[in-house]
Amino acid sequence: METPKLSVEAIEKGTVIDHIPAGKGLIILRQFKLLHYGSAVTVGFNLPSKTQGSKDIIKITGVWLDDNAANRLALFAPEAVVNTIDHFKVINKRRLTLPDEIAEVFRCPNTNCASHGEPVKSCFYVRKQSGQTKLKCHYCEKTFSRDSVAEA
Repeated sequence: METPKLSVEAIEKGTVIDHIPAGKGLIILRQFKLLHYGSAVTVGFNLPSKTQGSKDIIKITGVWLDDNAANRLALFAPEAVVNTIDHFKVINKRRLTLPDEIAEVFRCPNTNCASHGEPVKSCFYVRKQSGQTKLKCHYCEKTFSRDSVAEA
């Protein structure tokens, strides 16, 4: 039997974020500053997936995400799986859950918010409303869709 060929090279140690919805990989790289670790990052876009049709994948060498950091990814990729890799093997596989709050990732879209121009860290409370992910700013108490906060 022939060994299957990987679309994205395996890593020896680090983190693999798998089952990212196609087209969201670049957003996750940018929003969560995954390139700032100074480690090798391998990304695959629009790869074939048995469950999703197509998916994105991100592999970060030598970096491990804690539960808090991993769960922040659920804002963009609720079905994603975060795998911890050691010696080319998955040693831990985590399904994501939405965090109750998220800090220092997004700017508040409300330009009148106290978080603009002040030395304070952004903070949003995360809620599900009618199947949509909503974020409520800690400072101005306005509620925004996930997409409007991500674009601010």
